[in-house]
Order: sequence, then C-alpha cells, then structure tokens
Amino acid sequence: MWQRSVCVGLLALALGSLCLLGPELPHSALRHLSASLLGGLRRARSLEGRMVAAWQAAIVRPARGWARVAVGVNACVDVVLSGVKLLEALGLEPGDGKNHAVLNSRQDLKEAFAHFMEKGAAAERFFSDAESFHHIARTASEYPGAQLYVGGNAALIGQKLATNPDLKILLCGPVGPKLHELLDDNVVVPPESLQERDEFHLILEYQAGEEWGQVRAPNANRFIFSHDLSNGALNMLEVFVSSLDEFQPDLVVLSGLHMMEGQSKEMRQRRLMEAVASISDIPTDIPIHLELASMTDQDFMSNIMHQQVFPLVNSIGLNEQELLFLTQSASGPHASLASWSGVPDVGVVSDILFWVLKEHGKTADRASDLTRIHFHTLAYHILVTVDGYWGNQVAAVAAGARAAGTQACATETIDTSKVFLKAPLEFVTSQIEAPSKISLNPDEPVVHWHREGISFHFTPVLVCKDPVRTVGLGDAISAEGLLYSEVHPQ
Repeated sequence: MWQRSVCVGLLALALGSLCLLGPELPHSALRHLSASLLGGLRRARSLEGRMVAAWQAAIVRPARGWARVAVGVNACVDVVLSGVKLLEALGLEPGDGKNHAVLNSRQDLKEAFAHFMEKGAAAERFFSDAESFHHIARTASEYPGAQLYVGGNAALIGQKLATNPDLKILLCGPVGPKLHELLDDNVVVPPESLQERDEFHLILEYQAGEEWGQVRAPNANRFIFSHDLSNGALNMLEVFVSSLDEFQPDLVVLSGLHMMEGQSKEMRQRRLMEAVASISDIPTDIPIHLELASMTDQDFMSNIMHQQVFPLVNSIGLNEQELLFLTQSASGPHASLASWSGVPDVGVVSDILFWVLKEHGKTADRASDLTRIHFHTLAYHILVTVDGYWGNQVAAVAAGARAAGTQACATETIDTSKVFLKAPLEFVTSQIEAPSKISLNPDEPVVHWHREGISFHFTPVLVCKDPVRTVGLGDAISAEGLLYSEVHPQ
C-alpha cells in the first residue's frame, strides 16, 4: 500500500513541476507529458477505487421514477446471531453435514447447518416441530449479542425502499408489535395486516474461515429457519391485493411464495392456485417484481415457473442457488450441474438466464409479461432484459452492486479498504453458443452484451472483507436495482 502512495506522491510532484515549467516547453510536449502522468495517477489508484468512481458516474436516476410502491407478503422479526454459538448453546456437537428439505429435529438442524456452512451457501428451511422451534427461538433471542431486525423478503425490500423520502411504501404481511415498532415511519401498514404475535425467523450467521468441528466456511453467509405458519400460508395475500385499489401503486413487489414449502402438497397446490388468481387481479399496467428465495421442492418450483406465476410478473430477482435450482427443476441448460464450485461461471449463469427469458419470457406469440431478471451472487450481478421494455439498467445494476458493498460492511459509502474484488477479470458470455470473451476494465465496470433480442448488463461486486450482516443483502440489492430501473410504457 505504501508503495502506491509514494508513486502517487511522485506523480503529483512531477505534474506540479510541469505546470511551473510549462511556459518553457512546447505545447504538444506539455500536453503529451500531462496525459501520461494523469494516466499514471489513474493506474496508481486501486482497482476498487476506480470501480467505485465509475459506478458513481453511472448511477443516475431514471427519467420516470416510482412514487408509490406496494410490497408483500412475507414479513417477520429476524433474530440474528452466530450459528456456531447457538448450536453450542443448544448442546449440539459438530458432525457431518447433510441437506434436509424440512427440519424435523435438532439433529436435522445441526446437519443442515454444517452442510451449507461447508459450501458457504445461503439456505432457508422450515422447522416442522413447533414446540422444539419455540424453545430454540427463545434460546436464540436471549443469547448475548443476538439482534432483532425487520425480516422477511417483502418487509426488507419495503424497509430498504423506505429510506428514499420521495417514495411512499405500502407493506402487507403478518405484522406483529415488535415488527411494527422496527419498521420505518415511511412504511404504511394496512390495519388488516396487524396481528397480536410476531413471526420469528432465526438467522444463523458464520464468517469466512470460521470453523465448527471439521467444517470450515469458505466465505461469510447465513442459514435461516423458522416455524412460520402465517407467512407459510400467505395469509395476507388477499389483503395485499385488495389494498392496491386505494393505494394506487406504480410498482408491486411480491415475495414469500417459498414459505409455502412447509405446507402439505395438497394445501400448497391449492394455495398456489389461489395466489395465481389474486395476482391476476392486479391491473396489467402495474409492473410486478417477484423476489425468489431458497426452495427445495422441484415440482413446486416447476409449477411456479411454467403455467403459474412467471407469466404474470414482469421482473424476477434471484441468487445463484435459486437459479441453479430453477434450471434443475425444469431440465434447463446446465441442469446436470449438482452445485456451484467457487464463483459461479458467468457463461453458465448467462446461459440459464437467457433460457429463462427465451422459454418463459415475453415474446410476440407468448402470453407472458416477464421481461427482466436481476441475478445476484457474492462476486457479481447481471441484469437481463428483453429489449424495449426497461431502461436505465446500467445505473440499476451498478446501484445494486454499490448496495452490496455498503450494506455488508455497514458503511454509508464503499470504503475501499474494507472490500476486495472477487469477480473474474476475464470471462466468456456463454458455455453453449460461440461466446464472446470479455476483459473487465475497472474504469468501465458495467459490461453490456446482446443475445437474440436480450440485453445483459454485468458488473462485479466489491465483497466486504469482514461483513457485519449478510441477511437481507439480496433483498437490498433487488430493491436498489428496482429503484433505479425505468419501465418503458407499451
């Protein structure tokens, strides 16, 4: 670091000397030397600093922004604490990891936590035993250092959007006393959404390099679990849709479908059909963004994707685990890939995103409204749009990346000493078709490419070295991306 500072100082001194000697030097020589020295100054800045400066220049407000955003329908109180410390407090010994679609016992919890911690992957599971869950939740909330926050994808997105004073936010979800107290004053909650008890979700965090027995986390992340019946049944969906007439939103943000996985298959299918009917009642001139979350039932995901929900929404937000599960559920491209190894390959991600919009997005002969996907993973983001429907996406993807760098480190602006570049500096845009090879320029960190009427906007993320809080990061990213997005009237 000190060598860079010395270089910058010497370059600045040389530039100052040039200014003094300027009258005695030929004009062309002065111009050439000044450009060379300025170029040296730019190169002497860190890659991270150059990217932050480029993002700042690229992040501009859309010509037509949102004024009123309605968000629903999952909301809860998050209890955030160290996963390893909670499991130790519960008397659970470290052991081998194993994935469980539903947690039925403390043993299942221990094995699932170890499984995902070893991968460094986010996951969310339903805990079926109410009595056992409430005991674990009480232990967690009373543990020294445990923190209580607004939780649930919808509530988190609403809370993030509410920090913008120009926006009015409606939140529908099961809002108990503690959650109501935690919400921003700019968030309006319909009286029908208020309930006597809060729903609690436990967020077990771990840090990069943290160890539990033989398990060592490759990066920071979290494991979420709950016994949440209100959100699991989407109890507030009808209240949400009926509230839209009076609120008159410019944008609807929907999340919580993944919470239904704790229901029986018959109940889940019936409730999904009712959800589709309710979503269909939202006026077609109001764009709908669907935020996905961790799921385990491939049939349920397939139903959501095919004839059910995808055709009704304009935009989707998801991470790398959800994207891979999506293509596995529908036998899409790279469906044989069991899991990601390290940073997800950009070409593979691009192929799957392209397939989603080509197979399930809006075309001249398909009755679907889907025209936008916001993909976020730890190292980079990609915004994919059908041409002609969305604008300001350079700003939107840059704003999402900036939000990741500030929220994870809990800083107002990106502190380049606290973040690092993890994205590949070179990558190919496809692993199926003849690809383009892209080399990243930190001074122009938003990369754009086309593929059969679909636009891709890629930017790296500056990853926090010592993240303060990882929960809700994807929701903050999607919220910020939406805030800077502009939908073109059709």
